[in-house]
Amino acid sequence: MVKLEYPGLFAEDRYWRGKAEDLARRTHELSDYLVNVLGVEDVGARFEGKVTYHMACHLRGHGGKGEPERLIRKVKGLDFVPLERVDECCGFGGSFSVRYPGISGAMVADKAALIEKTGADVVVATDAGCLMNIAGCLHRRGSRVKAMHLAELLEQT
Repeated sequence: MVKLEYPGLFAEDRYWRGKAEDLARRTHELSDYLVNVLGVEDVGARFEGKVTYHMACHLRGHGGKGEPERLIRKVKGLDFVPLERVDECCGFGGSFSVRYPGISGAMVADKAALIEKTGADVVVATDAGCLMNIAGCLHRRGSRVKAMHLAELLEQT
């Protein structure tokens, strides 16, 4: 929101638009900041287990180029398992899941089945909405797969 939409809220006000554009330029998603600003891919994390990755829709809007996966693959001890249709939406989409619960439920059920098919212990994502949606579905299915934010994975030692 801050990076892509905030400047548009002030399109008619030159002063505030400039401030919003400046803020947008200085705002980064975690993996983008680590990889593209700091130049870091290995943060020294260690995690024993099989991990798959769900690409949140907002990363496509940011022009993400696989930074989360690059960080995940550098975690020591981790066995990375690619997720089929990794960039396919989980069905949350903010109010989408409330306005269209049937469609949203079908989308997350499909995503959960693909996650379970990998045999992973953990699915990692970068968006809290995706994580809540996917974790809830996995829990309701009685799945052993846990959901984890990228930051949680990268703090493991």
